[in-house]
Amino acid sequence: MTSLAPLPDSTKRGSIRVQPLTCTIGAELFDVDLAQVAGDDTLFAELRALLLEHKVLFVRDQDISRADHIALAQRFGPLEDHPVAGSDPDHPGLVRIYKDLDSPPEHYENAYHCDATWRQNPPMGCVLRCVETPPVGGDTIWVNMVEAYRRLPEHVRQRIQGLRAKHSIEASFGAAMPIDERHDLAQRFPDAEHPVVRTHPETGEQILFVNSFTTHLVNYHTPQNVRSGADYAPGAGELLHYLMRQASIPEYQVRWRWTNNSFAIWDNRSTQHYAVQDYWPAVRKMERAGIVGDPTH
Repeated sequence: MTSLAPLPDSTKRGSIRVQPLTCTIGAELFDVDLAQVAGDDTLFAELRALLLEHKVLFVRDQDISRADHIALAQRFGPLEDHPVAGSDPDHPGLVRIYKDLDSPPEHYENAYHCDATWRQNPPMGCVLRCVETPPVGGDTIWVNMVEAYRRLPEHVRQRIQGLRAKHSIEASFGAAMPIDERHDLAQRFPDAEHPVVRTHPETGEQILFVNSFTTHLVNYHTPQNVRSGADYAPGAGELLHYLMRQASIPEYQVRWRWTNNSFAIWDNRSTQHYAVQDYWPAVRKMERAGIVGDPTH
């Protein structure tokens, strides 16, 4: 496949040409070889700065090795395995997300989420490669959750300051498991608690930090919020669902059409994403390297 030419209003950052894809999130990079970036301090510094600015970066036509893929992700930090999906046996930390005829259509992945917030330290980010894309469909959407927080009504921002929420692997990945396996998963990965509004450790930005792994608010039931017991469940639940729906607002989003050997690199702290599952029974094969993150408090 021939690389897409950059649009006229693309700009050059050092040696990397950058084309923003929306006004709020996402940029496509040109004149860059990710294998070279993995071994070059200057290029990697450029890439990291661009990631903090645009929150998700896209690059096409990167026919690089799995070792180079791993090496690039490891420049950001150590990689983590996934307790359900597992890793490529020859490349620890490289999770294979393969969807084919043996993947039942009810095995959904079409939910707005921030990766692995059921961990005490959710991932810092991810480097995702498309190995094989469907003839049509299979796009992925990313959402700027800094913008989602910034554009909340002021009275809502005041209401959620200081609130915290639980995030669960048992209620998500574990839901389809037999009860004994689900309980074992919950014992190995107890529900994590995170602030509803997280501060980005590098930029200082405020982030709306609830997603489809979030089950409930844990410190909502106070005299300020609850007049009587009848207020507790609907009040907390309705507020949480309202906050989670902010990820579905198109003005905060970018949508990426995959091609073979295209990459997405995203900041998992400030974004959510949604893998559009509109292609079954076609094949879609992705390989993801997730980077260990920091505490959210």
